[in-house]
Amino acid sequence: MMPALFTLDALRDRYAARPEDVLDVVEDVLARIAASRDPAIFISRVAPEELRAAARDLLTRAPDPARLPLWGAPFVVKDNIDVSGSETTAGCPAYAYRAEADATVVEKLKAAGALLVGKTNLDQFATGLNGTRSPYGAPRSVFNADYVSGGSSSGSAVAVASGLVAFSLGTDTAGSGRVPAAFNNIVGIKPTPGLISAAGVVPACRSLDCVNVFTASVADGVMVRRVLDGFDARDAYSVPPAPKGLPPRPRVGVLAAKDREFYGDAESAALYQQAIARAETLGWATVEFDYAPFLAIASLLYEGPWLAERLAAIEPFLHAQPEALDPTVRGLIEQARKFTAADAFRGQYRLKALLLEAETEIKKCDFLLLPTSPTIYKVEAMLADPVRLNAHFGRYTNFVNFCRMAAIAVPSGFRADGLPFGVTLIAPGQCDDALAPFAAAFHDATGCGSGAAKEPVPAKVAPVADGRIEIVVVGAHLTGQPLNGQLTDGGGFLVESTRTAGDYRLFVLPNSTPAKPGLIREPGFSGAGLEVEVWSLPADSFGRFVNGIPAPLGVGKVTLASGRVATGFLCEAHALRGAREITELGGWRAYLATLA
Repeated sequence: MMPALFTLDALRDRYAARPEDVLDVVEDVLARIAASRDPAIFISRVAPEELRAAARDLLTRAPDPARLPLWGAPFVVKDNIDVSGSETTAGCPAYAYRAEADATVVEKLKAAGALLVGKTNLDQFATGLNGTRSPYGAPRSVFNADYVSGGSSSGSAVAVASGLVAFSLGTDTAGSGRVPAAFNNIVGIKPTPGLISAAGVVPACRSLDCVNVFTASVADGVMVRRVLDGFDARDAYSVPPAPKGLPPRPRVGVLAAKDREFYGDAESAALYQQAIARAETLGWATVEFDYAPFLAIASLLYEGPWLAERLAAIEPFLHAQPEALDPTVRGLIEQARKFTAADAFRGQYRLKALLLEAETEIKKCDFLLLPTSPTIYKVEAMLADPVRLNAHFGRYTNFVNFCRMAAIAVPSGFRADGLPFGVTLIAPGQCDDALAPFAAAFHDATGCGSGAAKEPVPAKVAPVADGRIEIVVVGAHLTGQPLNGQLTDGGGFLVESTRTAGDYRLFVLPNSTPAKPGLIREPGFSGAGLEVEVWSLPADSFGRFVNGIPAPLGVGKVTLASGRVATGFLCEAHALRGAREITELGGWRAYLATLA
């Protein structure tokens, strides 16, 4: 039996024992959909016989599940993402067209062995954060059907939180892949803009759009995102991966009291304070920052000329069939007609100035910890006041893509009425992999589990294995030391803190700036080992890093206390004649402490 939520680990274990169980999983998916109490999740579905045939075909073309990363994993996509031979509606029946090819993301997922189950509901043309702006109905929060599911990726989030599929794709321009995650107690992975191709996706604001991933755990979301990463010439906004690192003991930006707006929701305010306390128990240093420039950036999305980008995406259709649009969506997009080309340039100038202000604040910390949404509303209230209440949801999400940042939304607690509260970790662009272990650790620490079932999820994120090289550092490159940025800026992340084997000696290098130690191995010497860290670097960064190491330092093989051998810093013995030996202190940090 599968658990209430599908997870990639559970599927992988099951298929490893019996690959033919994929046929039973398909039947389980179909049964779960039939039993679902939310009729608004799907816009269209793969016919049961087609889904069964896809599973049989997978068994034939790839009989070994271990050969494909997403083998047999059922998934759904938001219905603004093209699937070959299926209609793409973007939540508007009159707009629908039959896609001639898969979107790049769908093509990659199928190639990785995933099984497409259907296409899900959304706020029309991905314009909204609440999930009610669709002629196909309004999906509801899995915890209380009186409340909105969040949007615009409403059906995709509810499908995962309900346990219908293992993962889903949405899109996120203003928070559409984060707000629904918060309202349904799941994870929303919003990548660095351009990291995942948007080719074959109906644009909302093309320069800001991201394809996002919903899963039960950060580990699963990262696995799916890694399948989707990669430059795509079909998407003019695509960027190649260039991973950046984060320090293992981060400074985390949190809202100052003056910037905490929860629109009267005292419970959500308290849960955010609890999230900050939780971050501190994880060893993160919390730092208050000024949210003002970020709020000003956020306001540009619906109050500035970027509304014209939404108009540009569907202008011919809007001109021909204005009555086909949801009234709220139509009202918002038609506001764009008041902006001129000059307004667009003035908006760009304003954005550039605000980004400089925001950069000053970002430098105070390594990543941000913000409420995903300040509050949640009932469907009835949202329909009565659709623009104002919807805007509340985007207060802490709208700025992120303007700033080209990566974000991961995770569960963070529950209100007394049982509704979930979530937070989002937001880091500089290309820190996607580096941010993931922090998000996973935070999610695990909450005890919230995932989805409606609140099922436990794995806290560990698999390290990036391909194209990375480990290096052992012993002195000025240790965490918190002056040269550590050479590792983190190059996409490095800490693998472990450990010690060398016992036959290593450590000396203070004379006349080095900043001060550095020299490590040598002396067979026959018997010591307690020396404090070191093992870092992982992308291969290209490793090459540049090693090329910049000054004599008399170099790289060689370092044996660790565990017996494992890794590349690391060593020193030419001749440079240590007359140098002070500090082996007995146990490491570089202990030596520095004697100088304080």
